[in-house]
Amino acid sequence: MRPLAAVAFAVCACAQTVPFTLDQVLGFSFPAELTASPAGGKLAWVSNTRGVRNIMVAEPPRYEARKITAYTADDGQELQQLRWLPDANAVVYVRGGSANPDLNPKGVSEDVWIVGLDQSPPRKIGEGHDPAVSTRGDRIAFVRGGQVIVGQVTDLPTNATVIKARGSCSRPTWSPDSTRVAFTSARGDHALIGVYDVAAATLHYLDPSTDYDSEPEWSPDGRSIAFIRIPSSGLRPVRQAERAGQPWSIRIAPADFGAGREVWRAHDGPGSVFRSVSAINQILWAEGDRLVFPWEGDGWTHLYSVAAAGGQATLLTPGAFEVEDVALASGRREVVFSSNQGDIDRRHLWKVAVSGGSGAPIALTTGQGIECKPATTSDGNAIAFLRSDAQHPMHPAIRIGAESRDLDPAATPQDFPAKYMVTPQQVIFSSADGLQIHGQLFLPPGRAAAGRSPAVVFFHGGPRRQMLLGWHSMYYYSNAYALNQYLANAGYVVLSVNFRSGIGYGLDFREALHYGASGGAEFNDVQGAGAHLRTRADVDPARIGAWGGSYGGYLVAMALARASDVFKAGVDFHGVHNWATELGIPPTEPDYQVALESSPMADLKNWLSPVLLIQGDDDPDVQFNQTVRLAGALRRQKVEVEELVFPDEVHDFLLYRSWRGAYEAAVGFLKRKL
Repeated sequence: MRPLAAVAFAVCACAQTVPFTLDQVLGFSFPAELTASPAGGKLAWVSNTRGVRNIMVAEPPRYEARKITAYTADDGQELQQLRWLPDANAVVYVRGGSANPDLNPKGVSEDVWIVGLDQSPPRKIGEGHDPAVSTRGDRIAFVRGGQVIVGQVTDLPTNATVIKARGSCSRPTWSPDSTRVAFTSARGDHALIGVYDVAAATLHYLDPSTDYDSEPEWSPDGRSIAFIRIPSSGLRPVRQAERAGQPWSIRIAPADFGAGREVWRAHDGPGSVFRSVSAINQILWAEGDRLVFPWEGDGWTHLYSVAAAGGQATLLTPGAFEVEDVALASGRREVVFSSNQGDIDRRHLWKVAVSGGSGAPIALTTGQGIECKPATTSDGNAIAFLRSDAQHPMHPAIRIGAESRDLDPAATPQDFPAKYMVTPQQVIFSSADGLQIHGQLFLPPGRAAAGRSPAVVFFHGGPRRQMLLGWHSMYYYSNAYALNQYLANAGYVVLSVNFRSGIGYGLDFREALHYGASGGAEFNDVQGAGAHLRTRADVDPARIGAWGGSYGGYLVAMALARASDVFKAGVDFHGVHNWATELGIPPTEPDYQVALESSPMADLKNWLSPVLLIQGDDDPDVQFNQTVRLAGALRRQKVEVEELVFPDEVHDFLLYRSWRGAYEAAVGFLKRKL
């Protein structure tokens, strides 16, 4: 029996008053889609303030942010895929989608729009997505229902040509002379690169094969197209570690007709399976007729360049770190990128020559902040990027010369509680099987030196994600960081875990053996996190909980199903609970049993802890049935289950009020149970 004094202190520790609200810590303007104009040195991005999304621009020389759209509602309609017109006087964008979380009785659609910088109202071009503006600015191509639509910017939506091609088309790309459109045509077990000639109204496919061709990149003279070829087995993909496979390659084919040729091929072993970066295209045709591309031949995601004529590839970014965001600088002679070089749990900006001849990459930013998503201005005078730190959320900034400043100081409101944000500590602990796991530890501010606090473990989703020592560049994980800060201020010790199968720590860590549906190896990291907290003198081992979303929801459910003696309560956002049904594996397949046994549903008899289940019922990423079946099974065995369902909401909630409501429910549940 615990002494009364210990119980009294535990209650006090848990009842710490939070000096700010969830609305305040979530209420900043989150930036996305930062993009530079092809002329004029201008910038545009999307600002999301409590679910109200608008397009912002900043122009030289003052670079002061201003809105060019005037949306006012938290209606769940996204703004994305920003594309500048060549003269930089207007922006094309996509608004909406198939989801209707605002329950609009009239329904919703996904449409391509155009808006000028002159304060004129936006004009709808047509229903679709993936817009591409021609280099002359007179034509536009986009995708509707898997087909490419082509037309004059001024005539649409009345006059349009539909390219009636088989398969599902994506990512149309104009030739430098605006006469042809290249696109990818996905056909199930293979994919082709199509080229449509606008004037001749003809269609053909480049160097067709049984493999997956994608990422078409036009040569500067418009005579050739480079693309990536990934071997296809024709078999159903199974979620398991892919440390090696049939090597992928880069090919170039004439844009009109003729046989393609191989420019470069990955070697067997590490790097034989393609690994992408965040970029406008995975191949960038640079100055000097060199192709820049990502490869992890040494076990880390790096940039290489190779001559378009073929030959040996040059490593541009050597070292034990991962490249993430990539952009060609003005003039196409340098690449600007973000990586975790020398600071594995943050991101900073670097630049390197595409030839590799000028030595190692040069650091553009350093320190305790996080910098990512670079966009170089067309005049070559500046680099825009997103930045944050432990206290300040992600916001747009610009680097002119050696000086950096914020683009939109008003993005963070006056009442944002930056002074209460704790600085998370980097921790490295041992998993149950000995693997070293990185995490971020949030300690309650102003906590008494003696006594023990309740604790919460956070698991991110993906799993191809990495939580950082500061505010994240993805909206979902920026919100998660905010909730972890709120919980720390409420008196919890919070441990955010970068479990195996996540990114940032190399190929072997990401492609963890027996991860997920092939064995659930991440449960070793769940156990390690629990053990680490239980050894801390400031944590009450009887009051440890867990929360997480998507893949993190899966790990919360694993924690409660296999270790209810350690994890006394959990909040499971849209988690996977049965890999076999989620992946559609028939019971007759040999991997069915492994997938089932790697799932929380296989261990329900040991699940004792209460759980809060949260999901939108229009979730396209995790079947809503995963939550339905788990809730029913737990109720049958008398486990305490609470639910929060958002009708017509999706996986990554589109409504701000869904995020706030879900987090309020999570906070209340953890307070009651821990």
